[in-house]
Amino acid sequence: MTEIKPHKRINDILLGPLERPALQWLAGHMPAWVNPDTLTGVGIVGAVMVFLSYWLSNYEPAFLWLASLGFVINWFGDSLDGTLARYRKIERPKYGFFVDHTVDAFSEVLVVIGLGLSPYVKFEIACLALIGYLLLSVLVYVRTYVDGVFKISYGKLGPTEVRALLIIINTLLFFVGNPALTLPFGKTSVFDLVIGGVAMLLLTIFTYSAVQQARELAKLEE
Repeated sequence: MTEIKPHKRINDILLGPLERPALQWLAGHMPAWVNPDTLTGVGIVGAVMVFLSYWLSNYEPAFLWLASLGFVINWFGDSLDGTLARYRKIERPKYGFFVDHTVDAFSEVLVVIGLGLSPYVKFEIACLALIGYLLLSVLVYVRTYVDGVFKISYGKLGPTEVRALLIIINTLLFFVGNPALTLPFGKTSVFDLVIGGVAMLLLTIFTYSAVQQARELAKLEE
């Protein structure tokens, strides 16, 4: 492939009406020395903060606040790097696409593994959520190549909403705790059920979307 094909970007998220103007404002007020690569690095720092904070919450629940700050920093860097490149008209399509999405995958692994190392969710359940998220990411990239549609939101939900949800959960965990439950299949916790539910939702969205997309492509090439 000699060039990245032009693609249609779809990011129809619930928080979009707030996020889009905020990112444009931030891009317009970034100092000249800040470039997209700088912001990508900031996003990685945020993901590392989340990882370490979840792990350290084994010793002190107050580290949940640092994890939430890490999500904000990760959003700032990850969401603003591409916006800044477009705002300044300094896009590098091949490099930007490659770096942005490989870094995204690395950050996703850091965040979810960190969650699995915390005292609030079983490691295997966190890994199931990571599998669902990575499968959905693969679907996004494959669809971009196949039909030129870069869709990163499903049902009004995207990475920004996931971060916001986890910040809310962190706050509830700090103030309410993580009550244990005894169910027919054994003991679990509220947070295990929440993350398990998110994992099942991601896997369902992946399966439905992949089957639907395959059917549409089959009709086009009959």
